[in-house]
Amino acid sequence: MITSIRLVDFKNFADETLRVGPFTVIVGANASGKSNIRDAFRFLHGIGRGYTLAEILGGKYGGGGQREWEPIRGAANEVVRFGRAQFSLEVGFELYCSKWHYLIEVGYDPASRNRFRLLKEKLTSDEETLFETRRSDDQLELRLPITSETVDTLPLPHLDRPTLSGLQNILKHRWHELPPHPSPSNRSIPLKLIQTNRILDLLDNMHFLEPSPDRMREPSFPGANILGDSGENLPTVLEGICADNTRKEILADWLSELTPMDVADFKFPRDPSGRIHLTLCEKNGRKVSAYSASDGTLRFLAMLAVLLGEKPKGLYFFEEIDTGIHPARQWLLLELIEKQAAKNNIQIMTTTHAPDLLTFVNDSTFENMSVVCRLEDSHDSIIRSVAELPDAKKLRQSRRGLGGLLTEGWLETALAFTENYDDAEGDE
Repeated sequence: MITSIRLVDFKNFADETLRVGPFTVIVGANASGKSNIRDAFRFLHGIGRGYTLAEILGGKYGGGGQREWEPIRGAANEVVRFGRAQFSLEVGFELYCSKWHYLIEVGYDPASRNRFRLLKEKLTSDEETLFETRRSDDQLELRLPITSETVDTLPLPHLDRPTLSGLQNILKHRWHELPPHPSPSNRSIPLKLIQTNRILDLLDNMHFLEPSPDRMREPSFPGANILGDSGENLPTVLEGICADNTRKEILADWLSELTPMDVADFKFPRDPSGRIHLTLCEKNGRKVSAYSASDGTLRFLAMLAVLLGEKPKGLYFFEEIDTGIHPARQWLLLELIEKQAAKNNIQIMTTTHAPDLLTFVNDSTFENMSVVCRLEDSHDSIIRSVAELPDAKKLRQSRRGLGGLLTEGWLETALAFTENYDDAEGDE
């Protein structure tokens, strides 16, 4: 499980940390930097997929010239905070009852051919260093602390490919150098090096969903059982859910709760080409095809497809998860997300501007809600936990609730006041 992410000189963040929980809500005004947090997670996701820095930041093309990875938003020089020559991301994990941290530092040189290059990587578990890279002149070296007395050092041939994604291959070639009978003091080190593969799995299993109703209305091919980031393959994913009667009933119940439709069944007709279509069947016998369903209904079906999938895993990042959901039903959406995130041990993150969504969050989600604010007369933004703002816990219980505070702009005002107060204290 990811517990935090620290952004240093990444886009418009000087040095900010976001706390991450089972369900993490990010609020803030337009252009405050919420989407830049999403870009930081996408950068880490690119590492999990084994891409080079150039591919992560500039896009990757597969066979036939098809793009398989969208570039990080913005121009190359905009990934690094204005006036800086490097950025770093540090992500915290809880894994195998241990606390892990992965750090990557990337340098930017507009005069070089590749522009971006690795400066440093480091992975620790319970503050024990498992591997670290260091730059010596124009060479990158990998240091593996094999025992408490032994450090294995070897040169790395690639200056633009994150070491974490290739670490397992390196270990396979050098495993014979690990001690055959580790002492109790160093017994955990080889095992934890093997476990780094689980870190890659966590980074690889990220999903960045921006459901497009037009894409969700399209039929899908048999066997396409993974929901695309834009909602592609919705019919086949829902067909898989409906193969289990229990999950089918849950799907229908939630859809009826959150929309005016009284759905009793789902049909998946095939066209002459074999593609699968989606039809919603109401109790009165009315049939509604995906082509006629509302945008809000389809968006919610995409969320249900994620939450009710057979084996959902990883982290799901939604932009404006409340889009298309009626304010009176947003508390039901929250209940579904909070329950399924806890039940399936998955993580969900979302940005939002919806006051009603904030009003009904449970205590756990409240503790993992953050506000992003751009400082006055500055390009920089800051990230703060809403729960740590002055009187936020007490005001949350008031008649206005968090939704009213968001509407009034209290969150940003309280954050700015707190920052100015801290600065004044530091000047004394």
